[in-house]
Amino acid sequence: MSKLSRTYLGITFLLMSIGWGTCLLFSAAGISLNDNKWLYVPYLFGGWSPTIASYLASRGGGQAADIKEWAKNIFDLRQPVLSYLTAAALAVIFILPKCLISGYERGAPVFAIVVMIPMMLFGGGLEEAGWRYILQPELEKTYSFPISTIVVGIIWWLWHLPLFYIQGVGQYGQNYLAFGIDVLGLSFALASIRKTTNSVWLCVLFHCIANSLSGIFVIKENIGGNVTAAAILILCSYVSIKVNEKTAVFSK
Repeated sequence: MSKLSRTYLGITFLLMSIGWGTCLLFSAAGISLNDNKWLYVPYLFGGWSPTIASYLASRGGGQAADIKEWAKNIFDLRQPVLSYLTAAALAVIFILPKCLISGYERGAPVFAIVVMIPMMLFGGGLEEAGWRYILQPELEKTYSFPISTIVVGIIWWLWHLPLFYIQGVGQYGQNYLAFGIDVLGLSFALASIRKTTNSVWLCVLFHCIANSLSGIFVIKENIGGNVTAAAILILCSYVSIKVNEKTAVFSK
């Protein structure tokens, strides 16, 4: 693992431990985020740890001279329409099998997605400034695509662990194994987007759409749905990579 990756992960988990560790202490004392709104400060700080760490590690590792260059590398909005459609389609592919197999309850109204997607920039999407901007490509310099993706997925899964023990957050009391299966599928989808488009922004967008759809279609617990969705996402990811490789060959 490169020095940049180690620096990034060290900062990420340090900041996460400070933020979510504070929430865990209050949760252990029976105080949830719903009881004390000030707890949203350390909660959000922990959630933004991959983003903050991305900027700090990028500055130290020479990937970005300042915050303006860093933001430009993340928000590379000028992408082909087809790439945007692919990212959106993969997000739908993530949620659809779970809806069909596990069933769902209606959460927010469908039209709310217009508001939810930009909100999810700060509710998960900007994590990609770290996981897929730094960690995934750095690992791929040494390891194969599937190994790198699985390693990122495991780290991403472990990073989320405290949330399952903090009262008042969405993950509290949920099935951590089922979530891990989701993370594996999502990791392949995100890694394929990064590999085929070289765009961090499209990874951010995919993450925002997937989170938003999960708030509209609240999936019932059934691990079979998670396994099916992950398997389909992994398959689609490899198809996307192969199609991109063939297209690149023919365009030469």
